[in-house]
Amino acid sequence: MFGLRRPTAAAPEVADITLEHPDPIASVDRRYLSFSIDISVLAGGYWWEGSNTSRRGLGTLRVPPLRLDRKKLDRLVRALGPAYLRIGGSEADKIHYFTAPGEEPDPLILTQEQWDGLHSFVSRNKLKLIFTAKYGLFRRREHGSWRGSELEALLQYSTDKDYRIHVVELGNELNAYWAFHGLRSQPGPVNLANDYRSFAELVHQYYPKARISGPGSAYWPRLGETIRPFTNITPRFLREVSSQLDIVDWHYYPFQSERSPIRTRSATIRHLINPSSFEDFARFAERLKELRDTYLPGAEIWTGETGSAQCGGQPKLSDRWVSSFWWADQLGRGARVGQRVMVRHSLLGGDYGLVDRLSLKPRPDYWVSWLWARLMGKKVYAISSSDPRVRAYLHGHPSGEGHTLMLINLHDQPVSRRVAGLHFEEEHYVVTARALTSRKLRINGIRASFRKGSVSLDEFRTPLEDHVLPPFSISFWRVRIVPGSVIEPIGG
Repeated sequence: MFGLRRPTAAAPEVADITLEHPDPIASVDRRYLSFSIDISVLAGGYWWEGSNTSRRGLGTLRVPPLRLDRKKLDRLVRALGPAYLRIGGSEADKIHYFTAPGEEPDPLILTQEQWDGLHSFVSRNKLKLIFTAKYGLFRRREHGSWRGSELEALLQYSTDKDYRIHVVELGNELNAYWAFHGLRSQPGPVNLANDYRSFAELVHQYYPKARISGPGSAYWPRLGETIRPFTNITPRFLREVSSQLDIVDWHYYPFQSERSPIRTRSATIRHLINPSSFEDFARFAERLKELRDTYLPGAEIWTGETGSAQCGGQPKLSDRWVSSFWWADQLGRGARVGQRVMVRHSLLGGDYGLVDRLSLKPRPDYWVSWLWARLMGKKVYAISSSDPRVRAYLHGHPSGEGHTLMLINLHDQPVSRRVAGLHFEEEHYVVTARALTSRKLRINGIRASFRKGSVSLDEFRTPLEDHVLPPFSISFWRVRIVPGSVIEPIGG
């Protein structure tokens, strides 16, 4: 049932890939593929492993604080770099910095030791920090009068320690506050814009070069920012916030796990390999780009949080090979539609983590991310496929020499390729697995793994044998652009 022969639309004998223009159409940040650690995992809050349901956007079991001092974790992170590390998540708005009020039962506290350990982790792994600051206003009468005394104390301590914070955002998914904290907690766009002005002024007192990001609204599969005007706050917020924002960011999960109380697209194998499930991302991204161009033309657009399925990921699917196809496609599509950075939630923790939180074993999405980081550079090119189940994305190589073509075959059978405008080199990496639900994958037939604490592309290089894409595969091909060339098969 869960093997590679899942029924899909009939595959053509040949699919045509065409370079639309020899010049790049966009450019991404060199840290485009980035990742997060949920503040619940970092500080020891409520998380998803072992939870069968959710409670106001959180798992139902508390986890111990994350240890960031493990050499194996450092190796895993460095292999994906350079990257931003975001610290955020649902409990970012409830957490206390260093101390907590005495009257609050069972408070979640980000301790000074944890904050120091985080900055040590960021520094030694050459990461740049994105921090989700506490909004924490849960009554409607408080909205528009944010002061941030807790944040100011944290910023003062951080500057005294010479810690670096590169991007700061206020609150986590504020358009969904009603779901996390009750209907009366939902801020409106005008009050939120006023709070952002106070927030930006405070941050820049301590970190003048820090970039301000927002509003970080949650977009749902099929629905987008959901209910107007109650939670569809981004258009009015961007109109009101003026020049305070450097980055317009949003959160998107294409699927929902069985823990989610509402499911507009469930995380099932059928949905995970259906290319129509991938289309909402581009539609929402294009709409956000229109809003940015209208109100904040100087701001960048970032996907500030994304993962396979809301509420921790889908057990036995989000950590398997079948979950890698949406991820590879969204990396490619995001770059093409103008997202400067893509922040994967999460580095570790939950079923959707790139790395298993307890064992630190890399999951399939980790290896796709690793190949992307090593092979797909900043320059983005327009390329098209004649078959919607064969997805094509082209980038300059990170070295600045040549290009890399990523091809995703969502058919359950092999597909031959014909390509116009590109000449194929020998170097290639074809990623496959024994079954869609496999935990392990192979790169050019060689099991993906660290060997003696390291991993290199050289370990997976094999001679080019044919021009056929295996069923349910993701492949990376070194190519050269040859403007005006005729269609040639792979390996031609």
